[in-house]
Amino acid sequence: MSDEETTEGVEEIDDPNDEEIPSTVSHGQNVLHPTRENLLEVIENLRNEGFAVCIDVTAVDYLENPKRDLPITVKPERFEVVINLLSHTKRERIRLRVQVPEDEPTLPTLFDMYPGSEALEREVHDLFGIHFEGHPDMTRILMPEDWEGYPLRKDYAVGEIPVQFKEAPGS
Repeated sequence: MSDEETTEGVEEIDDPNDEEIPSTVSHGQNVLHPTRENLLEVIENLRNEGFAVCIDVTAVDYLENPKRDLPITVKPERFEVVINLLSHTKRERIRLRVQVPEDEPTLPTLFDMYPGSEALEREVHDLFGIHFEGHPDMTRILMPEDWEGYPLRKDYAVGEIPVQFKEAPGS
């Protein structure tokens, strides 16, 4: 493990399924590693503990870098959705890293608890192809509706646009 992210063991939070949620610390920030199945319960508990703001929802494609710092109990997948929550009362941020398999890139939506996550989830869907089940409008937000593929996936072909300069030979 790197100096940036160290495993502090397992932190237990109140979970209806009475499961332990693996946790790490990165740059002084707590990071939880819930599964797709218990994500909503973990989020609901964090919201009840004062994490009332969802700052960001984004994703990472680890196709070319499958090895990364994760607790030993967490199975790495190609995609990882990263959720950042903020508690104003605690003056604290918490990050959640959820592993998402390539063959079933879906997660439950956070929209019901954090309505501000609507556009963030659409962006992740548009650029990575990760679908948020229960989302009210899972349509493209940045790319044209007829666009094929997901531009931030590591296996997406890189295109090129020819550039012509003024007064260059042949212009």
